[in-house]
Amino acid sequence: MKSDQTWTVAADEDGQRLDKYLAAPGRAASRSRAADAIARGRVFIDGTEVEAGSGARLVRPGEQVRLWMDRPGSAAKAPRPPARDGLEIIHEDADVVMVNKPAGLLSVPLDGDSAAPSVQAILWDRYRSHRSREPLVVHRIDKDTSGLVLFALHEAARAALVAQFAHRTPDRVYLALVNGHPMPAEGVWHDRLVWDESAFVQRRARDEDAEAKDAECAYRVVTTFEDASLIEVRLATGRQGQIRAQAQLHGHSLVGDRRYRPREGAPGYALRFPRQALHAQRLAFDHPADGRRVEYMAPMPADLREFLDKLRRQARQGR
Repeated sequence: MKSDQTWTVAADEDGQRLDKYLAAPGRAASRSRAADAIARGRVFIDGTEVEAGSGARLVRPGEQVRLWMDRPGSAAKAPRPPARDGLEIIHEDADVVMVNKPAGLLSVPLDGDSAAPSVQAILWDRYRSHRSREPLVVHRIDKDTSGLVLFALHEAARAALVAQFAHRTPDRVYLALVNGHPMPAEGVWHDRLVWDESAFVQRRARDEDAEAKDAECAYRVVTTFEDASLIEVRLATGRQGQIRAQAQLHGHSLVGDRRYRPREGAPGYALRFPRQALHAQRLAFDHPADGRRVEYMAPMPADLREFLDKLRRQARQGR
């Protein structure tokens, strides 16, 4: 079964219960799976999410029924990888370690403050007794961004991985909750950015900015709410704070972002979230040991998942 499918109700299916319609072979394939999908917000009719408990609703000819099994934030609370030394390790071998970083923890220590809690500092403690292993940062994400961070465990692995990032071959996919509704619903953001040392932000470059760099990412809208949209962002370049800066420049700042904040009165301005709503969800790269393509995913964190659930409940109550 595909993870996202849409069917048009045929004339001879008129009056079927929705859960029975979805239970047909090639769809959910069972009544229980259909009911579970409805309860988890994975079923839409004519583009509108059906309410939990709507299994008895009757379908009508011409209606578009969508079953989106991997809708972000709709998964059951699956068993999580073990937390080791306070970190959720997604993958670990002799060459690399992949961590699902919680929001609020630095990826690496700040310059001049090696005592600040960070993923790298915790890994240093973890590998203290393994003289052959040394956690070396390959890339990083902001302190209040959650999700995947990759470390090499020796210099040869780090060099191979850094070269991949320099050549833009890893796939880096983020989920972001942004204010408003990007139009079109799928596209590419391309900007010239320059780092503003005084404001500690990326800003749009001027013609005279000699240190300006290209920033590019592709986005697509995953789902929409009254004043916000959940989007998937695939990075082509990896500038510091790039997604946050480009979202703001294109009129759709991240919900909760206090550095790259929206204009007062803009759609979604009143939404409150304790951090920028950004999660590094997926990372794929060629393994430095043998070149095979590997991919890792980090589940949506509880704070963002619960906030999306709240927005969905508000949307249902407003109908």
